[in-house]
Amino acid sequence: MNFLAMDFETASSDPWSAVSLGLTLVADNKISQNWYSLIKPETAFSYWNTEINGLTADDVIDSPKFPAVWDEIKNLYSDYPIVVGHNIRFDNNVLQQTLHYYGLKAPHYLSLDTVAVSRKFHPEMANHKLDTVVADLGLNLAHHHNAADDAQAAAEILIYEIEHFGESRIKDFAKLT
Repeated sequence: MNFLAMDFETASSDPWSAVSLGLTLVADNKISQNWYSLIKPETAFSYWNTEINGLTADDVIDSPKFPAVWDEIKNLYSDYPIVVGHNIRFDNNVLQQTLHYYGLKAPHYLSLDTVAVSRKFHPEMANHKLDTVVADLGLNLAHHHNAADDAQAAAEILIYEIEHFGESRIKDFAKLT
């Protein structure tokens, strides 16, 4: 299966406040590339978001704003038929709202949530948070709430599920965004 795993971190509760984006490209159920960028948002940083992801305004002072980042990656959303994430609704909302904020055209794609997949196939887990699922499946997560590491973890979860439960059962979770 070919898919793109996506994870955003935000500067505040504003859904258009993307401060970092991690993408993991998967071809034939193998990770082929990781991509990461810091993003300079046009909003204030929230203490609580900084506590979660560790990113401050100083960290992104020289980073590109989202339109420049989007120019670099937008074709990936048409090249990969499915976009995956752990709690993908959050990441889809950040992408859609950030694109809207800048007046950029939103892509259409299928999205798949690894939270829903893990709940279906592993109801015995204490919870289905990213770090719990990764640990219970014996996978790796270097730095939780680092967009690059979280995107790769979501990709690894889906690859694990495909290997253990089959691609056709996994595709049932994909929804049009």
